Amino acid sequence: MADATNPESTVDNFDRLSQFLLQQGLLPNAAEVHGMLCGMLAGGANPSSEHWLALLSDLLHEGQTFPVPVRNKLNQLAQSIDASLRDPDMNFQLMLPEDQQPIEERLQAMIGWVQSFLVGFGVNQSNLAGFSADVREAIDDMVELAKLDFSVEDDDDADRAYFEIIEYIRVSVIMCFCEVGEQVSIDCKTEKTLH
Repeated sequence: MADATNPESTVDNFDRLSQFLLQQGLLPNAAEVHGMLCGMLAGGANPSSEHWLALLSDLLHEGQTFPVPVRNKLNQLAQSIDASLRDPDMNFQLMLPEDQQPIEERLQAMIGWVQSFLVGFGVNQSNLAGFSADVREAIDDMVELAKLDFSVEDDDDADRAYFEIIEYIRVSVIMCFCEVGEQVSIDCKTEKTLH
């Protein structure tokens, strides 16, 4: 889902980031890394802190320190995701294979993205009780999506359904960030500036 107006497209797209990760010897693909970072930020991780990078290393790299090029790329990606989630025009997009790829490949990447988002979100937010009904429902829906095993025909109906699901996830992530991630970041920044 490449989009020239999307701030993240200046950082990378699915193919370039997946190739970079593969060259660096990392197993997750771009959708999984992007999903996990989005989940961490939506759950309250501060992209200016190094804490999220250590958590990501534990989750994706067996606790080993990322090589400098990977650290730089992940920092750049986190800053870009944070900016797109804060964008008042809601230009945030999931990093997934291009629309011309087979629907099966796109669905598998979407499921990997959702699973990774849930892991990233859960790192900071394990108790959903204090959240709005909308956020709880969105997380519950993503949990159900993550369990699905898709087998579909590559046709217009499948494409239409895929885009509707992607749009629902996209809006849900923005909602989670606005209610949870942004508030936690604001609280953290406020605490640091108080004397």
